[in-house]
Amino acid sequence: MSEQLTGAQALIRALENAGVDTVFGIPGGAILPAYDPMLDSTQIRHILVRHEQGAGHAAQGYASATGKTGVCMATSGPGATNLVTPIADAYMDSVPLVAITGQVASAAIGTDAFQEADIRGITMPITKHNFLVNDPNEIASTIAEAFYIASTGRPGPVLVDVTKDAMQAKVDFQWPTELSLPGYRPVTRPHPKQVREAARLIVAAEKPVLYVGGGVIRAKAHVELKELAEKLGIPVVTTLMARGALPDTHELHFGMPGMHGSVSAVGALQRSDLLICLGARFDDRVTGKLSSFAPEAKVIHADIDPAEIGKNRAADVPIVGDCKEVIVDLIAALTTEIANSHTPDYSSWRNLLDSVKAKYPVGYDEPEDGSLSPQYVIQRIGQIAGPDAIYTSGVGQHQMWAAHYLPFEKPLHWLNSGGLGTMGYSVPAAMGAKVARPDKTVWAIDGDGCFQMTNQELVTCALEGIPIKVAVINNQSLGMVRQWQTLFYDKRYSNTDLHSARIPDFAKLAEAMGCVGLRCSDKESVDATIEKAMAVTDAPVVVDFVVHRDAMVWPMVAAGTSNDDIQIARDMAPNWDSEEL
Repeated sequence: MSEQLTGAQALIRALENAGVDTVFGIPGGAILPAYDPMLDSTQIRHILVRHEQGAGHAAQGYASATGKTGVCMATSGPGATNLVTPIADAYMDSVPLVAITGQVASAAIGTDAFQEADIRGITMPITKHNFLVNDPNEIASTIAEAFYIASTGRPGPVLVDVTKDAMQAKVDFQWPTELSLPGYRPVTRPHPKQVREAARLIVAAEKPVLYVGGGVIRAKAHVELKELAEKLGIPVVTTLMARGALPDTHELHFGMPGMHGSVSAVGALQRSDLLICLGARFDDRVTGKLSSFAPEAKVIHADIDPAEIGKNRAADVPIVGDCKEVIVDLIAALTTEIANSHTPDYSSWRNLLDSVKAKYPVGYDEPEDGSLSPQYVIQRIGQIAGPDAIYTSGVGQHQMWAAHYLPFEKPLHWLNSGGLGTMGYSVPAAMGAKVARPDKTVWAIDGDGCFQMTNQELVTCALEGIPIKVAVINNQSLGMVRQWQTLFYDKRYSNTDLHSARIPDFAKLAEAMGCVGLRCSDKESVDATIEKAMAVTDAPVVVDFVVHRDAMVWPMVAAGTSNDDIQIARDMAPNWDSEEL
């Protein structure tokens, strides 16, 4: 039975039927018709952000903290183009997102009308799919399709651009009972033959490694991953996007691989004879120089996106499927394979990696001048807030320190911009995560550079009652760029000094935006300051931690070099030969 509504009312009704409870956005001329019926919705909470980029990242944070699809909304032209960065970010990191934008009236499209932009064309390379809706009868079905596409297969962003006249027209509203998308059929069940071949390779291997990526998090396959690892005692490494897929404290976990990964994780991949890649994509930050990556390893590559398999590294056994279903089937196949042959023993391989992990732990030196260590600050936040807190980060040095020194024991508790590397992600993502999980303590670990890109969303947090906590790791610099200038540009610090020890005063800025502002610059005050921030539960808190400006992220593999050349400090590298790796 249909009901006659305006197109705008149909849009809001469709969002309700899709299960949406939160929309992050800003109204404007072309999207304005949708904002009127939204005022009457008892289901949807609209959060008025201060910048559309903040809306997009908040929707990402909401999605990444829950596994549900995040929703953001903006008007045409600049409103829509301000969503481009979070849409691209969601695309790179496989975050389910539906972005709804208003468009100028159908008759005005192509005339360079006021606030017109071809947002569909602009976002075509960075969305799973996008729609231009100029027929009001297609609004409901398009919204249903958008949410299905965003959340199934490899999750990602979908854009729905709706013309103003379509929203103003009358329409008989009907929510579709079934969808017809003939060109879209994601494969979730792996092929049994490929799974059996993978099990055969695993049992035959001597030095296998489970190379775990963000796809395991998206598939909510952490329980199955633990069972698979423990079944045979296979070492596990978790990428930046997969932190928490296996608890850091688990004896089979050997850390994060990559450019700033642990020696044990990097060494495990480099010397492995079999990589069991689950939901990872062999990106350059993990592989280093691709031709020298894991040279002796055969590859089992399981991913829900067939385009990723063989893209960077040829797979001996390609498996297309959802990571959870792949792991379940692989466990069953291993049981059969072991019964028909033998139980493999990887104890000597694990013992070797244990010795490397013990000899080359991820650590840091305290600054000789007595200034505050950024690593210590992040470590203490993690120890005081604990593994039940949700942590977001910006991009740069503080992101890498957070990835090493925070406690990752659970999935969906670590949110960061991995593939696109978007500065400014942290604060709005924390806002979205806190809206989605109000019962959780949410800490945004941010740099002083990142913080100055999107801190206006603290006004949103203050007005909307979203009490996030922000730790500004203030080294007065664009820290990661400065590190590269130190190492590769003869300390020629071109345009990386932010002068943020003086301007702005982050604590006062926080207070001006309705937050609690704190400042800490000495080690003795760190715990008390964190405890004070933790005690505030009715307002956002910003802590300006003034830290040593020349602290560096170690270990490090320089861009374009082999992972074998990993450095544990400047002019210091592990002695691979002594470990017989």
